[in-house]
Order: sequence, then structure tokens, then C-alpha cells
Amino acid sequence: MSMGAGSAQGAVQGPGAVQGAAHPQGERSGRGSGGGKGAPSPTPAAPSGSGSRPGPAGAGGPGRPAGGPSRGGRSLPWPAPGTGPVVLPSLLSADFTRLADEVRAAEAGGAAGLHLDVMDGRFVPNLTFGPMIVAAVRRLTRLPLDVHLMVERPEPLLAAVAEAGADMITVHVEATPHVHRAVQMIRDLGCRAGVALNPGTPAVAVEPLLGEVDLILVMSVNPGFGGQAFLPLALEKLRAVRAMLPAAGPRPWLEVDGGIDVQTAPLAVAAGADLLVAGSSVFNGLAPVETNLHRLHQAAGARGAGAAAPGPAGGQAPGGPAGE
Repeated sequence: MSMGAGSAQGAVQGPGAVQGAAHPQGERSGRGSGGGKGAPSPTPAAPSGSGSRPGPAGAGGPGRPAGGPSRGGRSLPWPAPGTGPVVLPSLLSADFTRLADEVRAAEAGGAAGLHLDVMDGRFVPNLTFGPMIVAAVRRLTRLPLDVHLMVERPEPLLAAVAEAGADMITVHVEATPHVHRAVQMIRDLGCRAGVALNPGTPAVAVEPLLGEVDLILVMSVNPGFGGQAFLPLALEKLRAVRAMLPAAGPRPWLEVDGGIDVQTAPLAVAAGADLLVAGSSVFNGLAPVETNLHRLHQAAGARGAGAAAPGPAGGQAPGGPAGE
């Protein structure tokens, strides 16, 4: 979650930011409120605009690669869980004054998708962006958009995020007393559903949801702060979640987020991670984005390693672990 000078920071507010209780009014011109202040319906109607936008590259095949849950939702061109890791660059560390260029560079570097961190300033200290930025990124790329809601009581925001173009929406088990209902709402909106665990939350907290979700995100830093080192306790948690999953049949992807770089990526993969979220080790100004992704792919044995050749000789490698 590292945030450079041009990246989304806590000071980023205005119409695209998540304000207070994360109500999306003002971000969805002509499309309604996306939910009032009261309790949302557990089964909201699918957003009117979701069927007309372009889907992710490779979409249109079966509901999900073999080995994943078969409960429907948008097709994602990722390897089946357990068959090889991929890297998802986190746009929180990108230079937002050159967002289109950063997205194109991630595509050229073989990114499997893009990770977007929505923070409300309440569940985590920082305030970043909301559905307006998700929609802008959707217009820039056909890569899958993996939207991570670090938002207290995220239910009122789900419809706006889905309509903005999210393919996967992840909510924290700590953020709502009705996480199962939130997962159902995400599915009813036509998106893939994920749940996230903070470092202090035990793996057993997701056990009742293993058959309901497409993704389990293990945070390897405390969310909301930049410049943090990878927490080794995340490795044991990844192993614990993996041990809960069935040996055969549908199972969710395991994702890890925070401090992922060329040193920590292979450790996370060995512990069971399928999806590696990397921010400051990709967008850092020390080397081209394509070069940084190439190095990450090589270190992790991730798919996409051949998508971009290394940059000019002498390009400086990213530094030590940092919060993503």
C-alpha cells in the first residue's frame, strides 16, 4: 500500500473519493443513489450499466477455469487455484498524474489484472478513491479489475463499484457483521466475491465462507499504511487457509497483499498464494514498470514472465519489502 508523490493518498478527496460511510452519491450521475443510509436489500437488482461495458480480456468462456468455484459470475482469465501464481499490480502506488500510462505499462508487463484499493478513512486511516476512479480505469483496460474495499459497512457501496466495472469485489470479514450477506449481494450484482483477513484476524474466520467465495485475501501488512514490511505471520495464515480447502473440486483463489517484492513473492507462493498483489515493487520510479513486473514474475515463477523483457542494463531493482 505504499503511496508515492503522485499516487492516491489520504488527502485525495473530492467527488471520486469515498466519503464518511462510503455513500456513492454524486459519483453515479443519472444512475440513482446506489443505496441509502438504511440497511440495504440483501438482493439488490443488477446495475443497469453492467451488461454494456467490455469484460476482461479472455472473458466469454466457461464461468471459471477448472478447479475454481462454479457459482457463476464474470469469467476471469486466471489460472485455476493451485496451478500457478499471477501478479496483480496495485494502482494505489501508481502515479495518478499518468494513470493511463501506468495502466498501459502494467498491461505490457504481463499483469494478470489490476488491484484497486478503496479506503474510506474509517475502516483504515487513509482516504483514497471510489467508484469514479474504478470506472475510469475500466475505460482504460480490459484487464480484470480486482477491487478491494477497505470500507466500514461496505454494503451501500457494492452496487456502485459493480456498475463502475469491477470484476472481483473483496470485503473484509472485520468490516461488517453480515459478511455472508455482503458476499451474496456481490454475487447478485454479477461480480466475483472475495473476503479479506487483516493480520490480527485468525484464518478460521473465513471457514464458514469457503464454499461461498471466489477469493480469500490474506493481508501481509496492516491495511491503510504505506512503507510497511511484509509480515511473516501471513505465511502461516496462507498455509492454514490452504489446509482448509478441499484437495479436489472447486476452491477459491488465495491472494496476498502487502510487502510483495522479489524477496517475499516466492515465500508467499510456497505458502500457497495464487494471486500476488504488488504495489511499490511495481510502481516505484527505480525501473520501468515492465522491468519490475518481469523481475517479480521471474522471482515468483508467475505466469507472464515472458511478457516483457528487462529494461535497460543498470536499471535499479526495487528495494526491500514495503507495504503495498
